[in-house]
Amino acid sequence: MYCCPLSPAQLVEDVQKLKLDCPSNPNPMHCAIRCCYDGLAVIQVADILDRHRYNLLLWNPTTRESIVLPPLEFPRAPDSCFGLGYDSTSGGSCWRRIDEHPHGICSLVFAMQFLAFVCAAFHWIAISNNCFMVVSFSISNEVYGEIPLSEEILSLRPAPGGIGVCVLGGMLCVHSNTNLPGNNIFKVWELKEYGVKGSWMPLLTVEDSWFLNAKPKYRFADGEVLFWCMSYKPVGHAFRTCNGPFRSWPRCDTIQSGFTFTESLISPKSLTY
Repeated sequence: MYCCPLSPAQLVEDVQKLKLDCPSNPNPMHCAIRCCYDGLAVIQVADILDRHRYNLLLWNPTTRESIVLPPLEFPRAPDSCFGLGYDSTSGGSCWRRIDEHPHGICSLVFAMQFLAFVCAAFHWIAISNNCFMVVSFSISNEVYGEIPLSEEILSLRPAPGGIGVCVLGGMLCVHSNTNLPGNNIFKVWELKEYGVKGSWMPLLTVEDSWFLNAKPKYRFADGEVLFWCMSYKPVGHAFRTCNGPFRSWPRCDTIQSGFTFTESLISPKSLTY
């Protein structure tokens, strides 16, 4: 894995290689970041002999320290995703199933990299009564909530896999990819006042006939948004802003995505057991 500082003063030469010390059992075939929050990341390490067998690690990419998380006590669905957050009122070192999901709501977690965590709750996109909406889940009191989307967002009618939520600059955001004849539109909105439908405000709009898909990654202090995109021309993956390619990162078609993290000295061992 590789990382680079998100500073405009950095150059491509500042990209660093990060080595992950994988456990020897199972014999690792590949690893993938499943979610990242507050300087920590959850890494999935698959077995070379059995792709359904894997370890989950809690990893600090700054200190390179990691621990093996307890194995899941239930089968993981292929279209599921992870979320990572912190709640000072709860503890524990085990996985627990929560079945009280709201009836009549179809969650679209397959459209996301991981669950967005803000205001002490996880967030994801769902469909209810044929309309997209944001579902929240508080990790403190384990209560579900709903945040309606604005009429502008709903009017674009993106495909289920073309809409998702993220956190940029501490604000909950929704991003949408809409494919139109001869033109593709990538838009991002931020929720200025948490939970209020009327406070969804446009943050970014990019129109490009060559875009296939795009996802926001980071918001700089000046408001500029860094996003990952996959395009027809030039074919491949890239990190960009509205001003053009992100010059601190080399072009590499093998990179499927990316995560942003704040450097931290938090020890994974101090948060479990």
